[in-house]
Amino acid sequence: MKRPDIMKRAARNLRQAKGRTLLTSLAIAVGAFTIATSLAAGEGARQYADTIIKSNVDPQSVFVTREQMNDAAMISGGLREYSETSGELGGVSMQMLTADDLTTLKGIFGVHQVRPAYLIFTQFVTFEGVDGRFTSDVTMYDPTVLATVTAGTLPQLGEQIAVNEAVIPESYANTLGKQPSELVGKTLTLTLVKAGKTPSEAEVQETMLTGGLEAVKALYAQETREVPLTIRAVSAQSSTSFSASAAVFISDAKGEELSNWLTEGTDQYQQYISATVMVEDGADVTQVKAAIKDKGFSAMTAQDISGMIFTMVNVLQGIVTGFGVLALIASVFGIINTQYISVLERTSQIGLMKALGMPGRAVGKLFRYEAAWIGAIGGLIGVVLAYGIGTAMNPWITETLTLGEGNYLLIFVWWQNVLLIVGLMLVAIVAGWFPSRKAAKLDPIEALRTE
Repeated sequence: MKRPDIMKRAARNLRQAKGRTLLTSLAIAVGAFTIATSLAAGEGARQYADTIIKSNVDPQSVFVTREQMNDAAMISGGLREYSETSGELGGVSMQMLTADDLTTLKGIFGVHQVRPAYLIFTQFVTFEGVDGRFTSDVTMYDPTVLATVTAGTLPQLGEQIAVNEAVIPESYANTLGKQPSELVGKTLTLTLVKAGKTPSEAEVQETMLTGGLEAVKALYAQETREVPLTIRAVSAQSSTSFSASAAVFISDAKGEELSNWLTEGTDQYQQYISATVMVEDGADVTQVKAAIKDKGFSAMTAQDISGMIFTMVNVLQGIVTGFGVLALIASVFGIINTQYISVLERTSQIGLMKALGMPGRAVGKLFRYEAAWIGAIGGLIGVVLAYGIGTAMNPWITETLTLGEGNYLLIFVWWQNVLLIVGLMLVAIVAGWFPSRKAAKLDPIEALRTE
């Protein structure tokens, strides 16, 4: 073969080799991009969840419920045994806490205060100066969390709002078409409906005989109560605060009053879905939690809540990472294919190197280094793309998901990305082991005869 032909063929092989290498590196980059993004999203979600927990859950608090009823009753609405101390919330049947349970919790060593969660179900809510009726949840104002406000003022941390005051979220002002400052000082009225007692058959008959049909209707009549509250503040819309949830916040005292009125004369009187136990400063929260569980309650600390959230984040992160791993598995075969073709195209060169004294081990290392280079390029491209796109999209993601100023979903940790690139290089080296072994075992005489 003439020398110009040899040179042209070598140049063509080089261009083809570069093209295959680039394509293989891009295949690796896809997997690297997916894994780097999932790592960043997992880190961002964990930091965000940690911020929420630290901002909203007092480390000296323990969330307490009664042990839930059997799992089958929770999953389905099937037949289940009646209990005077059970109730339903969102279709889930739960054992309720009683006044005696609260007394038991208060008697545990290290417990400073027990704050039950009162359930207030409203018929509708009205606002002064606004036409129409609205539905809204009602919950208790948490004095251990100092929310940011857009209008009005809140009491100091640890102090409760007044009995006839309420705090509403900023989203309510948007729905009502009002500026937050326009609502501060206005009256918010809760309309509650209390179901009448269920009379016995004898009572119905006696009432019918003495008062007629109208008296019977009155016997079944529901009692309505209007509760006017003064809007003290409008909390800022920030998803880093539980106090910014879509609910009207009232004081514990008002919550107890309304809850007792709604449930008086029923099996649910002075029963509560949950309670928050405040542990004294200096007391061991873990020991108090253990003592609460020994009394037959279910207890959860701020650390437990963080662990639950982190577990869910890790599961989701693992799912996304799995897609990246699938892309990398496909790219492994690409590396093997690229390296095998490279060995075939450079057979004569390998024979020449061996004829000049290069040992087979060194030839094998040469191809493994090339495989590592392919992995490094692919990993670097994927990581750089993930970092660039993620950094550019972070502000938009924060605004869209209302994560709050200074909070980002994608947080890239440098050492994670370095380990990812190194790991991809190792994967590439393993993938290139068979082709490099073939190159190392080539007979130099036979290799030199190959055109």
